[in-house]
Amino acid sequence: MSEIFQKKLEQLNIRLEEKQLQQFDQFYELLVEWNKVMNLTGITEYEEVNEKHFVDSLALVKAIDIQNVETVIDVGTGAGFPGIPLKIAFPHSEVVLLDSLNKRVKFLNTVIEELGLTGIRAIHGRAEDYAKQAEYREQFDLCVSRAVANLSTLSEYCLPYIRVGGIFISYKSGEVDEELSESKNAIGILGGKVEDTVKFQLPGTEIGRSFVKIAKVKNTGKKFPRKAGVAAKEPLR
Repeated sequence: MSEIFQKKLEQLNIRLEEKQLQQFDQFYELLVEWNKVMNLTGITEYEEVNEKHFVDSLALVKAIDIQNVETVIDVGTGAGFPGIPLKIAFPHSEVVLLDSLNKRVKFLNTVIEELGLTGIRAIHGRAEDYAKQAEYREQFDLCVSRAVANLSTLSEYCLPYIRVGGIFISYKSGEVDEELSESKNAIGILGGKVEDTVKFQLPGTEIGRSFVKIAKVKNTGKKFPRKAGVAAKEPLR
């Protein structure tokens, strides 16, 4: 395991045991292996994956105390970011990984099995559909998403999953102010309230990142999320 990776984690006050470090290495190997036959990531070099996928995922500690989080859903998880790194580093949390592409879900299930992770599952489907199911609706302490989408659209996908008193955190690039001001009304309609925007640079890099932290202050109206595809085409204003 890379000493550079461990040093960057120390800057986030994260210290991992040997088994957890091995799990990150296993995850890297599976990612690169599967990436040869399907498009999981454009980043495959070891230190770069550590930095731009693993450290970036775990930088969430700057925005929330994960030790107090029992249940997490990662919406649009893709190749498992940030959900799998969070599960490896903070194994006490129950994690659900949601993705709309079945091939990726097969990859995620392989990672879960090979790394021996428990209390985590990957589900295949659209965010708009699972959010209507009682088993998932307003059941989570924390929803995270690194998915690339407008914040209004992401909020419609994510806020329905969070219990009142829970938090939605969107991973964004450094420049987020304009997008944030344009989405505040939509966030309010969906039962959320912007609590904070945590801006930082990835440890040891010039890469600017932002966490938009949205508190769930009231229940999301039953009509949200709207039918599949509508939130992306017609974001709430």
